[in-house]
Amino acid sequence: MRVRAAVVSLLTGLVVGAGYLLLHEPARTGAPGRSAQLPPSIVSPAVPVPSNWPEPEGVPDPFRIAQPAVSGPPTRLRVAAVGIDTALESLHLGAGGELVPPESYARAGWYADGTAPGDIGPAVLAGHVDSKSGPAVFYRLREVDIGDRIEVTRGGRTVTFTVTSTAWYPKSDFPADLVHGPTPDRQLRLITCGGVFDRSLRSYRDNLVVYAVAG
Repeated sequence: MRVRAAVVSLLTGLVVGAGYLLLHEPARTGAPGRSAQLPPSIVSPAVPVPSNWPEPEGVPDPFRIAQPAVSGPPTRLRVAAVGIDTALESLHLGAGGELVPPESYARAGWYADGTAPGDIGPAVLAGHVDSKSGPAVFYRLREVDIGDRIEVTRGGRTVTFTVTSTAWYPKSDFPADLVHGPTPDRQLRLITCGGVFDRSLRSYRDNLVVYAVAG
């Protein structure tokens, strides 16, 4: 499917021209009291968690698909636990079918031709990990833990997600079906680069994926 190929292309190109700050992924220090354990290399698909939005009276809704609708593009992302607070720009496919990364190292972006955060399916948000001048918007994404809250502003409303898992994947063996396959509920994927920096390719060899579900 084109979107899956496009996102895989993004994962290769996210830090082209960047990433000179780090040669190796640093140890997960994080804030005091936060987990320092390494995330698994492979995870199961995210599992729905209860939402704080009410169900329609008398209508079974085990996957919370009948939540109040939100509209408009997402404009802001916040992950308070690791100090991420960024405006969002729209990301689209380039001429070669790849997803063009954010123009700014200080801002994240969302794949505007895919699922929007708050709609059913996996919405994809991506950002740089660093640049020649230092840390970029998703530099601390590796410190995120299960249970952390993610807030996305969309249409003047805040859609809240809960982190269910995180995983590192080699770019050469990225599980596109797991990351971008259809889901029965509202989910979110935050993606950045990391691991060893390959100077010949001017890119990191791995990707970090944070999985979250609405609620």
